[in-house]
Amino acid sequence: MLRMETVQYQLPASRIPTTWYNIVADLPSPPAPPLHPGTLKPLGPEDLAPIFPMSLIAQEVSAEREIEIPGEVRQIYAQWRPSPLVRARRLEKALDTPARIYYKYEGVSPAGSHKLNTAVAQAWYNKQEGVTHLSTETGAGQWGSALAMACAFLGMECRVFMVRVSYDQKPYRRALMEAFGASVTASPSNQTDSGRAILAEHPDSNGSLGIAISEAVEVAAKDPKTKYALGSVLNHVLLHQTVIGQEAIEQMALAGDEPDVIIGCTGGGSNFAGLVMPYLGRKLRHQCNARVIAVEPAACPSLTKGRFAYDFGDTAHLTPLVKMHTLGSTFVPPGIHAGGLRYHGMAPLVSHVLDLGLAEATTVQQLDAFSAGIQFARAEGIVPAPEANHAVAVAIQQALEAKAAGKARTILFNLSGHGHFDMQSYIDYQAGKLENYNYPAEEIAMALAGLPAAG
Repeated sequence: MLRMETVQYQLPASRIPTTWYNIVADLPSPPAPPLHPGTLKPLGPEDLAPIFPMSLIAQEVSAEREIEIPGEVRQIYAQWRPSPLVRARRLEKALDTPARIYYKYEGVSPAGSHKLNTAVAQAWYNKQEGVTHLSTETGAGQWGSALAMACAFLGMECRVFMVRVSYDQKPYRRALMEAFGASVTASPSNQTDSGRAILAEHPDSNGSLGIAISEAVEVAAKDPKTKYALGSVLNHVLLHQTVIGQEAIEQMALAGDEPDVIIGCTGGGSNFAGLVMPYLGRKLRHQCNARVIAVEPAACPSLTKGRFAYDFGDTAHLTPLVKMHTLGSTFVPPGIHAGGLRYHGMAPLVSHVLDLGLAEATTVQQLDAFSAGIQFARAEGIVPAPEANHAVAVAIQQALEAKAAGKARTILFNLSGHGHFDMQSYIDYQAGKLENYNYPAEEIAMALAGLPAAG
């Protein structure tokens, strides 16, 4: 009888969650409210209305535990959800570890990552309110690809500002967005006031997510036909991702197992929150006691080196002030290949969870991340996205610690996307062209010096 080296735990389409989970309902204290940058008072719905539809604003401030997923959104989800939970037996064997390693694989979505979970929802809610155009930013291109596809499905126009370094590094990701009908512009650009201001001071700027957000928000604020869509950070975005963790809980029960350690990579916080928040809800209700680890790049360490303070979400200071772990809104990270993790701040909800002691954070260097990705690919047959490699690296580290201790340990991590459009980064890694970046303390200190006097 053949023994399966890799085991998948799959649910039928009927088991796609019917609601999103909002951890705010279960937290011992609520997160700090976003502030108006002019008055420094908590924002009202009317302050966000120029860039977001009212339905998403309501989700952003909601304290309801469960929010119903619209039927049409669930129908689109059914193209790839529920996503598989996989027991990585071949990786366990390669590591010779007593640990049991599971990964929730979000790379099965048509866009190649978890980002489609919120892209479909955001596009749908915008369309219900008569919006015809969406503008957004993207780092590595996973979010831009997801929103471009969602807009194609729902008959909407999509405009994407792609961080310059990723625009140059990842032409195939750009081509995918354009195939879905989106227009893609390298950021900073000459198409917006904020982009022109950056280029006037730094003509050779690599760009950053903060800069690209400024451009996308500016376009939405100036055009009544356009709203802005964000791929991470905000509460409603994290909310939409909780289908991941809800499915994982049910799939782990099918496996007859319960995680001791749960891991996710963090840039803005969406894939981490998607897996982790439903588990933290169980933890707060004393139904599990898993250790939760957020993993970020050593070159952009907002959780481990940043300050928990009010800051702008973008470089041009067009967004509200939110309380988050931040490296300073003017900080431009080094040009690492994990473009989706090159953001100066962290989701306020993830920052709050860390501040409450419900999770911990660590960093991984670029070369260690790619080394782990190669090891995972050779064992499991999936080439992870550079962002997901950070979670893979810590999962392997945890498995080796279990081996050294001679104790079993159940490890669950989110493999947030595949790396099929990121192969140039693997080519560069194999050729020895990549390097590690230590976090630039002086540059971060300068950026933090400019934090707004709020809160």
